[in-house]
Amino acid sequence: MNTHRGQSPLPDDLRVFLAVVRNNGFASAAEALGYSPAYVSKRIGVLEATLGTRLLHRTTRRIALTDPGEKTLAWATRLLDDMDDFLGQLTDAPHQLRGALHMCSSFGFGRNHVAPAITLLAQRYPQLDIRLDVFDRVVDIINEGFDLEILVGDDLPEHLHGTQLVNNRRVLCATPEYLARRGTPQQLDDLSRHDCLVLKERNYAFGIWELARAGRKAESVRVSGPLSSNNGEIVLQWALSGAGIILRSLWDVKPMLDSGQLVQVLTDYSQSANVWAVYPGRLSESAKLKACVAFFEEHFRTLSLA
Repeated sequence: MNTHRGQSPLPDDLRVFLAVVRNNGFASAAEALGYSPAYVSKRIGVLEATLGTRLLHRTTRRIALTDPGEKTLAWATRLLDDMDDFLGQLTDAPHQLRGALHMCSSFGFGRNHVAPAITLLAQRYPQLDIRLDVFDRVVDIINEGFDLEILVGDDLPEHLHGTQLVNNRRVLCATPEYLARRGTPQQLDDLSRHDCLVLKERNYAFGIWELARAGRKAESVRVSGPLSSNNGEIVLQWALSGAGIILRSLWDVKPMLDSGQLVQVLTDYSQSANVWAVYPGRLSESAKLKACVAFFEEHFRTLSLA
């Protein structure tokens, strides 16, 4: 006789299930949770018995979700998040915020700026389980299951909510050696005669730079050069070697400009690249998300370069 079926699943078993899925295995989930693999396997068995269905296909190398497992994953994530928010709102101690926070950002900004900030976020809220994924493409945060995206640029999807964290802009720069060899551009059209290091990133038009003077409408200039990449750090390395002119965020090039490794050109022109926190619902609906967005707003404003 099945003594589990008909009972409500325990929240702890749902958390074990989420850990197995996120860590892609029983052993890795057990290590992350501090349990034995046998205990993790037992709790999954209890959960499946309680729900009366198989949630996972198990092989020697990997696990895969069944159709009921996919539905359970979505509902478990939502239910546990709601429970964590409920418990967080009952207490006046914000450091007791708990639960999973699944974040994403772009490769360069995520690695260089979001990841160090998350270290501090985890210290402030030690009971949060934070995951950061980085991409070089547009992310559908709702369908891909993200709670929060730290986004550079003002092209926000209309169906999402956002909070601007800090002002930022991209500037044109090159090494003194390159400018001595090829000359310094004096007007925007001059860029078409220079080696421009073109970055193909996310949904931005390839080979077209949109630049504006303060208070004026942006102008488009078509640029080209012998080198291009989809990775901003590679393009920056090329610029530092004297290969050409780049359009790069002040967050990345400010130290090089201060040291003289790079020189800003056409200083009247720049491209808006503000930093945003983007999320699916209203902040008032989630104490956890509201606190985390407030943290990033505070953190990035202390580092503002605008």
